[in-house]
Amino acid sequence: MRISVIGCGYLGAVHAAAMASLGHDVVGIDVDEDKIAALNAGRPPFFEPGLGDLLIRGRERGGLEFTSDVSRVSEAEVHFVCVGTPQKPGEFAADVTYVDAAFESLVPHLTSSSVVVGKSTVPVGTAQRLAVVLAESGAAVMWNPEFLREGHAVDDTLHPNRLVYGVGTGADGQRAADVLDAVYETILADGTPRMITDYATAELVKTAANSFLATKISFINAMAELCEASGADVTLLADAIGMDDRIGRKFLNAGLGFGGGCLPKDIRAFMARAGELGADQAVAFLKEIDAINMRRRVRMVDIAREALDGSFIGKRITILGAAFKPDSDDVRDSPALAVARLIATQGGVVTVTDPEAIENASRMFPELRFVADTAEALTGADAVLLLTEWNEYRNLDPQETASVVAGKVLVDGRNVLDPVVWRDAGWTYRALGRP
Repeated sequence: MRISVIGCGYLGAVHAAAMASLGHDVVGIDVDEDKIAALNAGRPPFFEPGLGDLLIRGRERGGLEFTSDVSRVSEAEVHFVCVGTPQKPGEFAADVTYVDAAFESLVPHLTSSSVVVGKSTVPVGTAQRLAVVLAESGAAVMWNPEFLREGHAVDDTLHPNRLVYGVGTGADGQRAADVLDAVYETILADGTPRMITDYATAELVKTAANSFLATKISFINAMAELCEASGADVTLLADAIGMDDRIGRKFLNAGLGFGGGCLPKDIRAFMARAGELGADQAVAFLKEIDAINMRRRVRMVDIAREALDGSFIGKRITILGAAFKPDSDDVRDSPALAVARLIATQGGVVTVTDPEAIENASRMFPELRFVADTAEALTGADAVLLLTEWNEYRNLDPQETASVVAGKVLVDGRNVLDPVVWRDAGWTYRALGRP
């Protein structure tokens, strides 16, 4: 099938390459010429495991192309809209400017047989509004939310745990569903569950899912605050309550909290849209979820300062991790960088290292010192803060690390190291929510 993908960022580039790997002929559209050139050369403009191989195979087969010429969408039968919906400056609401522009750019190139599939995370009500915009063209509109995890986006696209189709009423809705079934034929043949819903439900699925995950993370971080006050161990607490299959252990890892380009802005946009609909009380709890998450960053700084006898002034602090999560170079709303900046403003001499995110991080915070090599970054440090749980940091040897640092102080912001091992090696070990 001939497919176009509008927007070739984290979502769109992965989706385009994945659809090409399923045998479709795909053209990706983006306004960024540098990004287009990189993708056509088989070079992902961001770090995502497995994406480079998909791009190269798609280009070699001849079924994958990227361009800034939007008229090329006229060759396609199905159009996926994958542009970003960032948080509006100074507001909680999502900015749907790029989504609106993408739909408007499609209008001159659509026919009555076209199907336009929104994948961007949007406020509920957006799909119905945009269906009106495309009504004269006769094209069918549907919403197919994405559930990608950065670092696992390729696998999540090709082997999703569910597919949700938000469709309009009548024959157009059924036609759109049939077309998307053809696009996802291989995925459906693997047994992936498929749900067909109305527009509003499909739009709410993504924001509701992210809000639930954020709630679970902030819940265990709230428990970490109580554990610190009472002397309990939040990791053991999480293990115990996670044995209840109604609760489960996933996303009960206390630590520095969540960041990135999805969870923080999505729960804020959810609150904003609920307010517009007069249902703000229904999601008022999300304000505290957001507040708990932000408090973790301040608490991390407090613990590190306490471990250094109450002051960062003149102390050399090494931050392990800049990306908001491992297996990604995404530094949007990165808790690690927020902590690094706070320590620097309090007089600490901060060095940040990361396997993939240094280039992005240094553009955002040029005032910080960035070092690519872990051993170099650790050399002479008075304190080490593990803030992004890359495997190479989880696997650090405490004896080897002690040989290059100036002070054996370690603050584990992700609760991934064994405190007994590090303390036995002579380190002062501190963590969030643990004695």
